Amino acid sequence: MGLNLDEKKAVVAELSARVAGAQTMVVAEYSGLQVAHLTRLRAQARAAGVYLRVLKNTLVRRAVDGTVFASLAEQMTGPLIYSISDDAVAAAKVLNDFAKTNDKLILKAGSYAGELLDPAGVQKLASVPSREELLAQLLGMMQAPVTGFACALAALAKQREEAVA
Repeated sequence: MGLNLDEKKAVVAELSARVAGAQTMVVAEYSGLQVAHLTRLRAQARAAGVYLRVLKNTLVRRAVDGTVFASLAEQMTGPLIYSISDDAVAAAKVLNDFAKTNDKLILKAGSYAGELLDPAGVQKLASVPSREELLAQLLGMMQAPVTGFACALAALAKQREEAVA
C-alpha cells in the first residue's frame, strides 16, 4: 500500500535530516535478495551505525536536492537500498562487505564529499580503514618508541645485575 502525502513528507523530512549530517551515501540494487539476507544486512548496518533503508527513489531525490549528494539523483533508478553514514567509510564498507558474500546485492554508486563514485570507487572507499582503526594504528605507532625504550632499560638493568653477580 502506498504512502499518503503526510507520510511522504515525513519520510522526506527524516531523510533530509540524515543526509544533512552525513559524509557518505551509497546505493545498491537488491532485487532477488532473500528476506533473511536483507535482515542480516540490516543488522550489520545497525552495528556499524549506518542508516540503511529501502526507499522510493522520488522521495530520496527530493531529500538530496540541494545537498552534496544531489549528483546521485541520476543513479536513482530501479529497486535500490540506500546506505547513509556519518562516518566516511562505514556506509561503503557495510554494503561492499555484504556484496562480496552475496551476488544479489550489486553496488551501483556512491557519493563522498560531493564526489560521485562509481562501483569501483565505492570499493576503494570501503577498503580505507575506519576512524577507529586509524586511531588504533596511530596509538600503536606512538607506543612503539616508548615500548622499545622500556625494553632497552630492562635489558640494561639485567646486564648490570649479571655483571655484579
